Amino acid sequence: DLRDFERGVVVGARRAGLSISETADLLGFSHSTISRDKIEKDGGASDSECKADTGVPEVPPPADDTPEVLNKALSGLSSRWKNWWVRGILTLAMIAFFFLIIYLGPMVLMMIVLCVQIKCFHEIITIGYSVYHSYHLPWFRTLSWYFLLCVNYFFYGETVTDYFFTLVQREEPLRILSKYHRFISFALYLSGFCMFVLSLVKKHYRLQFYMFGWTHVTLLIVVTQSHLIIHNLFEGMIWFIVPISCVICNDIMAYMFGFFFGRTPLIKLSPKKTWEGFIGGFFSTVVFGILFSYLMAGYRYFVCPVEFSNDSNSFTVDCEPSELFQLQDYTLPSTTVKLYPFQIHSIALSAFASIVGPFGGFFASGFKRAFKIKDFANTIPGHGGIMDRFDCQYLMATFVNVYIASFIRGPNPTKVIQQLLALRPDQQLHIYNSLKAHLTERGLLAALEEAA
Repeated sequence: DLRDFERGVVVGARRAGLSISETADLLGFSHSTISRDKIEKDGGASDSECKADTGVPEVPPPADDTPEVLNKALSGLSSRWKNWWVRGILTLAMIAFFFLIIYLGPMVLMMIVLCVQIKCFHEIITIGYSVYHSYHLPWFRTLSWYFLLCVNYFFYGETVTDYFFTLVQREEPLRILSKYHRFISFALYLSGFCMFVLSLVKKHYRLQFYMFGWTHVTLLIVVTQSHLIIHNLFEGMIWFIVPISCVICNDIMAYMFGFFFGRTPLIKLSPKKTWEGFIGGFFSTVVFGILFSYLMAGYRYFVCPVEFSNDSNSFTVDCEPSELFQLQDYTLPSTTVKLYPFQIHSIALSAFASIVGPFGGFFASGFKRAFKIKDFANTIPGHGGIMDRFDCQYLMATFVNVYIASFIRGPNPTKVIQQLLALRPDQQLHIYNSLKAHLTERGLLAALEEAA
């Protein structure tokens, strides 16, 4: 197409710095044939397109931080196999560390979740700061960390009030903080909001509001979902361990199937992802979820809700397992098998981890491509940053929380009693009389009195 050819020449000439006259001469037309307006219009459009492609400064790629011992041991291998061995060795190390913190108990797990959250937030905010460092935005980093503190204070304060009610009521300072918790949280956030407005600088308004939105989206993705992970943990460590393990299994098996059998590209955002890896990871994860759930469902330590004991001032995981974790007979066409009902739920968890979970990784890949970086950081050799390992975990945490609320959790008598104890005496008497009248009307109270 002649017009496309002309426009291509104009674009190239403008990029090369040629004048309008030189551009027209290059095309072989007279100045009257190719107008100044046309060249400026085409050149201007191409410039804007060029800016759209290169408007975001590149973040310098992280240096290779592979341990020297591994570099020497694997020096004779090709880069492909060297990366395979580095990823494999570090993966085994991370899995060993994962089982260690499980052994150390729920309190350590909560602290690890908090540390991972802070590190993920740091990696994403650092990308924003590195990209726009030349603008010297005032208070950007300080306000970002201040908002992180505010949001964590709000969420963890809500958790303490819900799960440590008796401890909070026992201590006067904690009781006051609990009573006015939401007002204090809002006041803290409002202070940060005012500081942001006062920090606005002429000629950088749009960029500063962009970074304000960057911080809040990061808080939404990282802090909110890490809070849901802790809520899942309180339902029983099995709701924390199995979903995370399914994501890890899917990540490993999809990589293995893709490495050895991958031929068909899956998505353009991640050229190395293949359909063979995606399908192989799915079936492997479902089988793993069923078997791993069977192993864990027989131990009270994993299936009992995590509760705080006022007598020992520590967490306890001792209870009578619910029907969800008791073996039941299931009739199949040719036989009868004994399964835990939780294993049926594990199929849904593992299916989500292997079908929808990878989209968290695709989302992260798109984000990294937008800023032309390979990884969020270089914290873990062969794997990138912490956020590179947890991009799918956060999406999984939200699903598990929604799944528990929709299909598992019923009314919690403990929380109802906590709320009743927080009422005034006259309100408690009113509820007592209403409940007594209701039970009497249904004939339950008389039956209990006769039995007594």
